[in-house]
Amino acid sequence: MPILDHLWIILALPLAGAAINGLLGKRWPQAIVNSVGIGSVTLAFLAVAELVREFWQLPADQIPFVGNYFTWMVAGSFRVDFALQVDQLTVVMPLVVSFVGTLIHIYSTGYMAHEGGYYRFFSYLNLFMFFMLTLVMAANLVVMFVGWEGVGLCSYLLIGFWFLKKSAIDAGKKAFITTRIGDFGFTVGVLLVFATFGSIDFGTIFKSVATNPISEVTLTTICILLFTGAVGKSAQLPLYVWLPDAMEGPTPVSALIHAATMVTAGVYMVARMNPLFSRAPIAMLIVAIVGALTAFYSATIGICQTDIKKVLAYSTVSQLGYMFLACGVGAYSAGIFHLMTHAFFKGLLFLAAGSVLHAMGGEQDMLKMGGLAKKIPVTFWTMFIATLAIAGIPGFAGFFSKDEILEAARTASSGNAAILICWLLGVAGAAITSFYMFRLIFLTFFGAQRYDEHHVHVHESPKNMTIPLMILAFFAIFGGWFAAPHLIGGPDYFSKFLDPVFTAYAPPMAEPAHVLAESSANPGMELLKAVTGVPVIVAVLGLLLAWWMYIKNPDLPKRLAQSMRGLYSLVFNKYYVDEIYAALIVRPLLWISKNVLWHGIDEGVIDGVVNGSARVARASGSQLREIQSGNTRSYASWVLIGAVGFTVLLNALYVKVVH
Repeated sequence: MPILDHLWIILALPLAGAAINGLLGKRWPQAIVNSVGIGSVTLAFLAVAELVREFWQLPADQIPFVGNYFTWMVAGSFRVDFALQVDQLTVVMPLVVSFVGTLIHIYSTGYMAHEGGYYRFFSYLNLFMFFMLTLVMAANLVVMFVGWEGVGLCSYLLIGFWFLKKSAIDAGKKAFITTRIGDFGFTVGVLLVFATFGSIDFGTIFKSVATNPISEVTLTTICILLFTGAVGKSAQLPLYVWLPDAMEGPTPVSALIHAATMVTAGVYMVARMNPLFSRAPIAMLIVAIVGALTAFYSATIGICQTDIKKVLAYSTVSQLGYMFLACGVGAYSAGIFHLMTHAFFKGLLFLAAGSVLHAMGGEQDMLKMGGLAKKIPVTFWTMFIATLAIAGIPGFAGFFSKDEILEAARTASSGNAAILICWLLGVAGAAITSFYMFRLIFLTFFGAQRYDEHHVHVHESPKNMTIPLMILAFFAIFGGWFAAPHLIGGPDYFSKFLDPVFTAYAPPMAEPAHVLAESSANPGMELLKAVTGVPVIVAVLGLLLAWWMYIKNPDLPKRLAQSMRGLYSLVFNKYYVDEIYAALIVRPLLWISKNVLWHGIDEGVIDGVVNGSARVARASGSQLREIQSGNTRSYASWVLIGAVGFTVLLNALYVKVVH
């Protein structure tokens, strides 16, 4: 049975797992919950692998392949089919989502083994996989929107998984509300797309924009609205504040949702809608500027954080900024390439951090760690590999993808001062990323032991946690080698694979950024230039600075913090953005909600009308019941009064009819 003819199976498998564990898992032992939860996503991954095999055999004129399963909604000219599609971009995304998702499910069997609500956790994870796969395989904007909102729901459920912990509940609400702000813009953008093109199907939209003249103002408006949704979902300035707080959820949640998959949904959406964005240069510039600013700004916050998961959270926000910078300069393939490599090394970083927490009895403060390298060697070496990858050290996955992004920005900056500034911010962000990531490594695994060994019994994690670490470490090293020939003037196979998606409906004279960067110069010189370029130099400088400050002179950071107390406090407290939002937005809205909407309108007007009617009825009833006195003379009097009144009424009607 060809999977291409039954794409829905890929979605149905994790959905079935979520339903079975959610409804029946409470009565089952963990082994059965594991079999259902892991089995469903593993089968989904195998189905995606078969899909990839079948895709390679498709003739070019059948790509994208669209499977239309039923008509979902029809209202006049508005028609929505539940349709899924497969093209080069679709092949990459479900493969990454299902592969990393399967490893994280396996890891969770160790990390969550002693937690209550075990079955519920795996049900939520499976449900997330269903919605994420729906998002990336959708053939139209409405089906994508279902996945888009669904992953937001699952994010809320998983962040607040420990629902007896107030900070987790608050973080879940913060994530849900903040992303809803962006989703409002996304919803309006989808409606404007339909109003402009008369369809929400990707194929129809892209053909229309390529063949019909569409106002640049309209396209810019659509793209900015869609990008607003991406800003919320992918935690970019100014809606990034939910993601660091989301670390209140279990560490596997941080790895799956807030590093490897969900937060990349905005990047995927921008890349998918590239025919529109490529024709809206103002929107593209906004995407690049927001991405570059976020990459730099979030990296600076990571410098002073002491919570190991918070450091990785701000690192995620920063790396997402690089992906948007790539999309903003038209290097969509480079953005998706970094999305893939980031899934490997950042998923590994979070899982390794979870292994550290497991070893330290839940301790997250790096200042209370130290000297762990020899005690948990598997965790150390895998996390060290992931750090080399995210820092962009040559030979590791992050080097290939981040280098492509910065090279694309440098190439695009010719004659464009704004893009040049974006490139400079990207380079500065790369230096800071290397510094704070090696700071994390040195504080956690090197130096003096800063914990009480009588209370903390450090131990390596079990194999169901360390094996996923080792697999991801392999891909953190070799996951970027598709682009290795590009270093010696050859082709970038990953970009060339994705080219049809980004060139089929591209505007005239537009070329993918990697094509512009290719050269036929001497291979040796090309390789030397790549491994000694500015991004690599600043990464090495960041490493050396971290070593000098935290290994060579471990007292220096404390002295610097005391001498620059104001600046340190500003960065340590994340520039007080949460406090500013609370003062300018949250508290005023709560005051208005409580005093105007609740006490004023709800209680004063709505309840006043309802309760006032009740009071009038009660008072009238109290008066009328006096008629029921039980006195015969009183009843006779009322009968007489009624008879007289009725006679007068009849007489008046008679006179009116006669005249």
